[in-house]
Amino acid sequence: MKSFDKESSDIKASDLFVKALENEGVEYIFGIPGEENLDLLNSLKNSSIQLILTRHEQGAGFMAATYGRLTGKVGVCMSTLGPGATNLVTPAAYANLGGMPMLMITGQKPIKKSKQGRFQIIHTVQMMRPLTKYTKTVQNGNNIPSMVRESFKLAQEERPGAVHIELPEDIARETCDTYIFEVQRVRYPIPSKASIDAALEMIQSAQRPLILIGAGANRTRICTSLQDFIDSSGIPFFTTQMGKGVINEFHPLCLGTAALSENDYLHCAIDRADLIINIGHDVVEKPPFFMKKGGTKVIHINFGSSNVDATYFPQMDLVGDIAGTITALHRELVVPEHWDFEYYKRVIEETRSHITKYFKDDRFPILPQRAVKCVRDLMPKDGIVTLDNGIYKIWFSRNYKCYEPNTLLLDNALATMGAGLPSAIAAKLVHPEKKVLSVCGDGGFMMNSQELETAVRLGLDLVVIILNDSAYGMIRWKQEGMGFDDYGLEYNNPDFISYARSYGANGHRPGSTEEFIEILGKVLDSKGVHLIDLAVDYSLNHAILTELLKNKACLV
Repeated sequence: MKSFDKESSDIKASDLFVKALENEGVEYIFGIPGEENLDLLNSLKNSSIQLILTRHEQGAGFMAATYGRLTGKVGVCMSTLGPGATNLVTPAAYANLGGMPMLMITGQKPIKKSKQGRFQIIHTVQMMRPLTKYTKTVQNGNNIPSMVRESFKLAQEERPGAVHIELPEDIARETCDTYIFEVQRVRYPIPSKASIDAALEMIQSAQRPLILIGAGANRTRICTSLQDFIDSSGIPFFTTQMGKGVINEFHPLCLGTAALSENDYLHCAIDRADLIINIGHDVVEKPPFFMKKGGTKVIHINFGSSNVDATYFPQMDLVGDIAGTITALHRELVVPEHWDFEYYKRVIEETRSHITKYFKDDRFPILPQRAVKCVRDLMPKDGIVTLDNGIYKIWFSRNYKCYEPNTLLLDNALATMGAGLPSAIAAKLVHPEKKVLSVCGDGGFMMNSQELETAVRLGLDLVVIILNDSAYGMIRWKQEGMGFDDYGLEYNNPDFISYARSYGANGHRPGSTEEFIEILGKVLDSKGVHLIDLAVDYSLNHAILTELLKNKACLV
């Protein structure tokens, strides 16, 4: 422990809270303060922490979670009690399922003496319990340092996630002792030599091993060790949606991304594999494939042991630091002569031919495949694309190849709508030197579209593409696939150009694919916030993603 005030042993609780946050390296707090947060807000005023005022608590939570996702540090958001706290429920689930370290600070009425009865009061801690790794009310200001340290420690430990502290307004005004706990970093072990040897025996005795890269590998920055392992072993690989970019997807051994759980071209390779080396995946993310009794064996490599269910029951767990585990395997692996990857090479070629089929199709409204191609051509290798949730997420997962980790930010865990724009704002704050583009459906965009004002107020250079089909396209595709009538999923949109301009942003509406390419290229090099209202044609969704893949995929 260390003191921050050598002239006095006393400090206001809200000041102590802020100093504890500064001690943890907090740069930003995203949120909307309420009456119950005013002491904390006043303490923030003269701190090193920047308050990012948002237009909805949900947007603040998504920003904090994305900050945690990109930096590995804990993103922090704040709200008042009651309705402010309930608006953080979705971001809490988003961060906890997505493995993103985030602290939520909520206010509360005085807990020792109050004249307002039950006004606005709900059991916030109980509400947050199923959605977080840690949730507590501060009942004594002297407990703030240990609670902040414990919450940050738990939020960052594998598996990362959401934590919550409730600070009542009377506690925030208390006088406390001045001390802070020093930050101690956690170091993870690697599996034992016996475990490594057992895994090597499975890998070397397999005929057609295959590597799967999941979200956990993206978090832990294992690129170098994994790249060396793949290059030296020659084992082909594929990724989950949240594992994209850990290894350059233009690598000749890359089979692609499992955007669907079955029937895609790469599932032909999965079906032929007799062993999958599963690096950093867990069952929270939508399954990239389904295990079957007596089928392909799986080695699970992660910080924690596998969670067994009907679709995932690995034959071996290698538990420990992922990078250290891969390095240990790489050091001891002897590449056997009997490995046969010829079929995988055929799948890679067939997949490439299928995915690129519509890359030059200039019909308008634009096909999603063509839109993906335009974005990839114009975004730099280190540019960051954030996705909201909709049918376009499948097209981007399958067709958008990443050069680097965390350059395509999507949610394949909670898969909530409304996170695309807030995520882009956070990405631009973390990486002001990089180009940041948010791709949203019209439905998802409208769920947090008010954060356009936040982006404009912050002076960010940001581009937002709205794929406009005036419908909830993902559910419409599912509806068609289940044989139901087209019903109940269409709506009207505002004039997005006027809407953007009302916030001080710039609005664009291309009338052709050629014009879209011209506009996108221009705005990516321009200052300010730019919104592109892009009409999209989803008429081929069912024909390709359902019928064609189901009937054709394994003809290779």
